[in-house]
Amino acid sequence: MSGDVRYCERLSYLFLKFTLIVYCSVFWLIGGFILFIGIYAEVERQRYKTLEGTFLAPAIILIVLGVIMFIVSFIGALASLRDNLSLLRVFQYALTICLILELLGGILALLFRNKTVDLMNKNIRKGMVNYYDDLDFKNIMDFVQRKFKCCGGQDYKDWEVNMYHNCTAPGPLACGVPYTCCINTTPKQVANTLCGYKVLKEERLDLLTTIHVRGCTDAVFLWFLDNYTIMAGLLLGILLPQFFGVVICWLYITRVEDTITECGNTRDALLADEGRNVMSQSRMARCCRCLPDID
Repeated sequence: MSGDVRYCERLSYLFLKFTLIVYCSVFWLIGGFILFIGIYAEVERQRYKTLEGTFLAPAIILIVLGVIMFIVSFIGALASLRDNLSLLRVFQYALTICLILELLGGILALLFRNKTVDLMNKNIRKGMVNYYDDLDFKNIMDFVQRKFKCCGGQDYKDWEVNMYHNCTAPGPLACGVPYTCCINTTPKQVANTLCGYKVLKEERLDLLTTIHVRGCTDAVFLWFLDNYTIMAGLLLGILLPQFFGVVICWLYITRVEDTITECGNTRDALLADEGRNVMSQSRMARCCRCLPDID
């Protein structure tokens, strides 16, 4: 009976060890891939950018995310391979902190929704100032305006902050908006890049059939509310793997500590035996091999 119990305990230890190694290895590879993509994108951005700044640079976000995932997952994989309790706790605490920060960030953003929207509008206007100089921001803004059928941050008049679209500027773009703000009734037709010509001089009600007058921050928030099931699935997809990692790591740490204690007690009992026959030595050797660091 004792042999069966010992076998089951050993099996649970191996299962948790293998699960944690696979978990860390998968996210280590994902982190490395994200880091590679981020570095490649940043190198390309540095080659072609004309603006000194990193506002909303996807490459920077990918690099930071990739570095965090790569380092934390590497620590977890190394700790699980070596049964190093110190590194296992570092891995567990790092995952827990990331999970808590993400939850707190989401809760605070919902509680202070108005301030969050104001902050987003402020940053969007800051990016719109250099719309034609920062290609990363330009691509993001164009995508958002097309996808969510919106224009600007708070509303379409935000485009006055851009020196090319300001009403005092020379050229055909003056007092206009980018063509991605326009209402496209014929999707397969070649886009008219001057469809937003002089619209900033017009009133909102006169532009309902010309451009999307709604701001992008409101449009994005409304889309989130209308597609709450998709957002819930996305949040669960981000948070559940981290929670699973914390739980598996905690169970594995507990199992390692129990095994170390058990092996240490068995070894002490065998060393206390007078004479220590060959069978006692064999039992002690088998016990001391169960974990590499029981000293």
